[in-house]
Amino acid sequence: MSQHVHAQGHLKGHPDDAPAPQPKASGWHLTDWACELAGTAFQLFVGFGVVALLEAPQSPATSALPGWSRLVLIGVAFGVLAAAVALSPIGRRSGAHLNPAVTLGFFLRKHTPVRDLCGYAAAQTVGALAAAFAFRAAWQGWAGAVHGARTAPATGLPSWGVVGIEAALTFGLLTVVFTMVSSPRTARWTPAVVTGALAGLIWAGAAHTGASMNPARTLGPDIVTGGYPVLWAYFAGPVAGALLAAVCFPLLGRERQTLTAKLFHDPSYPSVHATTLPAKPHRDTNQTSGRGEARAGAAADDTSYPGDGVTVGRSAEVAS
Repeated sequence: MSQHVHAQGHLKGHPDDAPAPQPKASGWHLTDWACELAGTAFQLFVGFGVVALLEAPQSPATSALPGWSRLVLIGVAFGVLAAAVALSPIGRRSGAHLNPAVTLGFFLRKHTPVRDLCGYAAAQTVGALAAAFAFRAAWQGWAGAVHGARTAPATGLPSWGVVGIEAALTFGLLTVVFTMVSSPRTARWTPAVVTGALAGLIWAGAAHTGASMNPARTLGPDIVTGGYPVLWAYFAGPVAGALLAAVCFPLLGRERQTLTAKLFHDPSYPSVHATTLPAKPHRDTNQTSGRGEARAGAAADDTSYPGDGVTVGRSAEVAS
């Protein structure tokens, strides 16, 4: 228990700092990148195990449950695991993207600095690779029976079909995320809603492409198994989906904007991402505490969002 409290305290902001809206953080953020690596590795390792339990021929579940229900359960498992990471100290610190496409989406929405786009993507890829190696070592024959949890297109599906399906699935996922974090009232429920979204998206797409929506999730098992079924399509599809989601999201309403780049925003944690919702600053960067002049400046620039009943600072406009 004491180790958990110590780790949580290390990830939180300085106790003397007060939360405030923040711009993109300057500098290097190795702690946040490490959080993404650990969160991605945890989600995928456990998620791959669920795939083996439900899809391996030697599993009783394969004959006991219809195929559609197994896909729903896999989707729920990946969603619950993402939510668990988002609610944990490491997720509250980094934002629990766990997916380069999600980070790209928030970069395009002008939340994430380009240095952290690269750092997060690298960390997520290493986390996925670690999960794939650990899955093969821990599950052995079961892992081999599901081809290392590798994503692959259905027989007869052309490469551009993979791109289109993966783009559509990623577009749907990111539109849900952007919508949830565009209001202070709904932002706290993002992990729960994403769980349901992943269940539906994986059910809809897994039989066709494996419903990756995540280049790192595809690359890790591909490297471990030595097979790369149309790998480029599993990169192009999620990237295209992220681009479409970022471009189309403002069309939902002129006043709608994403307020944070975290799946669960906790104001007591720093944010490398630009955030309109209050967050503690990363020290030794351009971010500032909510006390003194910083708090006065934020208060002078406060704006109420229509229909939310919540006043949040606009001093750290995400378009900066």
